[in-house]
Amino acid sequence: MTTRMVKQHAWNLSPSEAISVQEKLAGEIQLRPLPVRAQFVAGVDCAYAPAREEIICSAVLCSWPELDMREVQTVRQSCTFPYVPGLLSFREAPCVIAALQQLSTPPELVLCDGQGIAHPRGLGLAAHVGLRLQIPTVGVAKKRLCGEYRMPGHKRGCATQLRVNGEVVGKVVRTRDKVKPLFVSPGHLADIARSVRWTIKTARRYRLPEPVRLAHISVTTARKSIR
Repeated sequence: MTTRMVKQHAWNLSPSEAISVQEKLAGEIQLRPLPVRAQFVAGVDCAYAPAREEIICSAVLCSWPELDMREVQTVRQSCTFPYVPGLLSFREAPCVIAALQQLSTPPELVLCDGQGIAHPRGLGLAAHVGLRLQIPTVGVAKKRLCGEYRMPGHKRGCATQLRVNGEVVGKVVRTRDKVKPLFVSPGHLADIARSVRWTIKTARRYRLPEPVRLAHISVTTARKSIR
């Protein structure tokens, strides 16, 4: 995958320095309609291997609309940033970027297991990765990081607004009947409405979108193999 990296900065920063970088980069995020059609959609997920102090990321490329897995790239890197709530991208993004760059075919959309702009400073993992690589990204999180919302209805496709300081930054989306909802927010070069549509369209049989689910399986397998 060939991409034009922008917004260069160091990753091995202190937490206070990382917050400053987030505040600066958040203003660079561009929200725009995602494409209606795509040929390839990727999903990424990360895991931490404490025995080796490593971050592992799997990037899975799926064809659209079949959602067949076409390629998997898994990367392991030394973990250089501590676990600090709200600063997860400084811990995981370098590994995510490396895995995506190893894909032989560039996706038109990347779904990240993490937050987009639904973040205290507007720069979650999906937003940070999308900005760095200048590709459309969507954050699909299993838990809320911040914001207020009402629980959506129990049927697949039901959604309610997720607000941070009164601003709508995403939606809480039910992808399966009577199953816990996902917290969906645009990353970079994406918008809320189509981020929700793509999430629902790619979550056909399970709670998670298929590319993210496959990435989760891949990275979990890789973590278990580490001794």
